[in-house]
Amino acid sequence: MSWPRASKNGHVNQTFDQLFQDIQSLIVDPSYFESWTSDPTNPSLNLPSKVLFPVVASDVVAAVNFAKENRLEISVKNSGHSYQGASSKKDTLLLNMNRYTHYAPTGITDCDASILDTTVAEDLSNHPCLLSLAKNKTSLIRVGGGENFDKAYRAVIAVNEEGGYKYHLVGGAAGTVSPMGWTWQGGLPGTMAARLYGLGVDQVVQVEMVLPNGVHVKFGPTEWEDASADGFTVPRTKAVSGVCRSNPDEHDEEKWIWERCPEDFDIDFNDLYFAIRGGGGGTWGVVTSVYLQLHDYLPYTFYAFNALAPTEECSAITPQFSEFKAKYISALSLLNVTKEHSLACGSPDHPPVIHCYGEEDVMQAWARFLDLTNLTDKVACIGEVLVENNEGVMQSPKGFAENALFGDDYRFTGKVRDSPTPSVIGGPAFAGVLVPQSWLDESEENMKTVLENGVQIGSATPYYAFGGAAASASDQANSLSQAHRDAAFMMSISISTADEEAKFWGNLFPQMFDISDKTKFPPVFGSNHAGYLTTGPLKEDWTKPCPREWTLKERREKCISFQEAIYGTERLERLEAIKKAVYPQFVFNCNHCIGNNLPEASKSQNENEESSPAAAEPEPLPLSGNPFDVPSGASSVSSFAAAISATTVVYVLINMV
Repeated sequence: MSWPRASKNGHVNQTFDQLFQDIQSLIVDPSYFESWTSDPTNPSLNLPSKVLFPVVASDVVAAVNFAKENRLEISVKNSGHSYQGASSKKDTLLLNMNRYTHYAPTGITDCDASILDTTVAEDLSNHPCLLSLAKNKTSLIRVGGGENFDKAYRAVIAVNEEGGYKYHLVGGAAGTVSPMGWTWQGGLPGTMAARLYGLGVDQVVQVEMVLPNGVHVKFGPTEWEDASADGFTVPRTKAVSGVCRSNPDEHDEEKWIWERCPEDFDIDFNDLYFAIRGGGGGTWGVVTSVYLQLHDYLPYTFYAFNALAPTEECSAITPQFSEFKAKYISALSLLNVTKEHSLACGSPDHPPVIHCYGEEDVMQAWARFLDLTNLTDKVACIGEVLVENNEGVMQSPKGFAENALFGDDYRFTGKVRDSPTPSVIGGPAFAGVLVPQSWLDESEENMKTVLENGVQIGSATPYYAFGGAAASASDQANSLSQAHRDAAFMMSISISTADEEAKFWGNLFPQMFDISDKTKFPPVFGSNHAGYLTTGPLKEDWTKPCPREWTLKERREKCISFQEAIYGTERLERLEAIKKAVYPQFVFNCNHCIGNNLPEASKSQNENEESSPAAAEPEPLPLSGNPFDVPSGASSVSSFAAAISATTVVYVLINMV
């Protein structure tokens, strides 16, 4: 089997147009895709050399130390949903965390308010509750480094159903997506009340991870101050502290010893906490568990457009539904919607739905909108989605995750489904533009302009997870771009054609963003949903797109990078400085991750390639136990994940290093 323009070096000498054409052919022709991916000798496949399945933290420590000693590069995967291909990389040792210890089923903690006057313990054991109580929250959940949202949601549902509905977990819409990737990219909870409770990074209370130096650490804020006078709903983080595990070979978690880190430990936990929360997963180390904030449960209402009894008449007013949703969430005064009612609701970009928590007035506002647009006979085009309970009574679902448990999708029986269903190849040439609320507020015409220029696939609309707590729930010590905090919504802008791309950079971009300082490119794109061919404009002229006839190497040299278009110049410089300071060996150097395009990263990669000839094959890691046992508790016996050939890996991404 041959492949068009197959590549061993990440297609760097191939033009954007050629590569985009190749990818499109894979998407539209299933038979071609199957043959293209079924042959492991295909040089374009971005597959690691070996895969390990750690079960306990000691396994991860051993793997990282093994990689260091043998000058190997590590990649990390939980579910493989990374749009950028960060969870898979050619010629690396892949740590697949899917079989790692599960904490969520027994991981919910209710905090005792009586500890408020105590100090943070030296081993940080009481830290998660102290920080939660400082946020006026009383509960948390610990999620393991291999657990996805399906497992976390079902753990919360089980406790809610047993003891009465009390908890709400902020997360993603797809059950197979993991907090271990989604959160570190920023986390867009359009279905799970981001506008009430904050974005994914705002849910993090304490992190436990294995660093590239092989040290197992846990860390989190230990000093904070009230920031309500500045409009924030959570304390401002002033200092972050961490501890190191002094017995890394111990499998039994009850016997773990957390102590002050050694004097020669030169990691700044303030920098690390800043970098990991928003700076992406897979590049700072291996997260083994995280404490996430739980919030008070609020009644859930799920509205769908033209779904309960679809009609052609309703289908014809799909653009009007898009306009209504935009106004209800981002221009509420136009419909006389209160701020509280607006913030109760949010929505992903697809399908055409609205998810609300607590008090809202969607149907009343819809009626007002139809009256203003002379469409008063279309009220029934939006309807509340109901489900049948155990007694046969139709009622509102208890929550988004509970609703996602319903259905006849055979792939997810008894599990939280994906919405929408993931594809093997993500949209390579789509970019989610963070539309500033301040720009929308300048003119009602701006709302119309951006809706007309966004991607309209069927009834898809902008991504509404912004405003309210998406801005105010920041602890001001995370690396998520300010554009995320200031956005009204995220709009998918197609760059499938040169004309579309030129229209955005030449027209919309200068209107939306301040580009007066030519030394500081602003953050433009959302991190979670950025396609892996995404770049910024020309470095020498920000109003002109990166030429599609250039090779990837030329585009990399002469255009604003993928990372800079997401973080902006200033934030990216700080993240890259942290990367170089704490991880100079670049053992973790994932695709499109922070520092991936730095000269130091390329040098490290070349050294790795030169130092691993067949004659110098490293000694294999020792295996123990059954590598296919799924752990059920923190004290599981280690089964250091039999190394398997990467040719058995099903999930495939194109190598875009």
